[in-house]
Amino acid sequence: MKRLTKTSIISFILLIVSYALGQLFINTGIIDSYLLLNIVLIGINIILAVSLNLITGFTGQFSLGHAAFMSIGAYTSGIFTAKLGQPFIVGLLAAGLAAALAGIFIGIPTLRLKGDYLAIATLGFGEIIRIIGLNTDYIGGAVGLNDIPQYTSWTWIFIMTVATVVLIKNFLKSFHGRACIAIREDEIAAEAMGVNTTYYKVMAFAIGAFFAGTAGALYANYFYFIKPDSFGFMKSIDILVIVVFGGMGSIVGSIVGAVALSIISLFLQSIPELRMVIYSLILFAIMVYRPTGLMGNQEFKLFRREAKLHASAESK
Repeated sequence: MKRLTKTSIISFILLIVSYALGQLFINTGIIDSYLLLNIVLIGINIILAVSLNLITGFTGQFSLGHAAFMSIGAYTSGIFTAKLGQPFIVGLLAAGLAAALAGIFIGIPTLRLKGDYLAIATLGFGEIIRIIGLNTDYIGGAVGLNDIPQYTSWTWIFIMTVATVVLIKNFLKSFHGRACIAIREDEIAAEAMGVNTTYYKVMAFAIGAFFAGTAGALYANYFYFIKPDSFGFMKSIDILVIVVFGGMGSIVGSIVGAVALSIISLFLQSIPELRMVIYSLILFAIMVYRPTGLMGNQEFKLFRREAKLHASAESK
């Protein structure tokens, strides 16, 4: 217990130092606006990848609708901050809640589906959201919603990224998180042991959608402008590529995948026509030589030590 407390304190101090260094570099101009833009994108991708990994990697539900949840969050925050003049924190929370409600809405009727059928159903949900956006004049229709105030900053990105990782990590260590992992391992066996599989699958969907909605709010309030085509099928593929690249069932893998592919994307901006080709080649190489992704289902040694200490304490 003493070592666990020490580990938590060290982690907290490292986070504070990281935030302070980032803010110092921004204030002194070492991190310019272009570099900050890419840091924001990396943070948003980490939130999206970790939240999708909860649904797909840890609960075993193959979803292609994550961009739709991001879209709902982006438009909700855009409406609250640009049209209704509400503070960003209100728009951020409303974005997460709206996306979580959408996750429950799509989760209840579709989660009896499995594998490819669930992927097709969530893909259809994403297209429905996109078409609604295209035909709704209040949010700009095909032209998009603009003049969104820029509230997203280094502070918001840092807080939301850390909060997403910490909250989902702790959820997975809880009884509810273990139930989700049990569903992934063997749904029939989990149900036979008394796990309410539908309840936990909907819960995972709602939590993942909540954080995807907050990522959408961060995106909308950084880039001023959003349109339905920004959250199409290919955006869901982008997020899935990050999760598969990093490792299904690994939070660290999602972080590593988001950082690595965001940097690769940064270097490929001058040749956008080859970007998806290279993505495909990366996926192909990973599937052949590392089918479980870069990290597999491994976590940091620090996390494993915590898990061992926790298990040891429980056994006593």
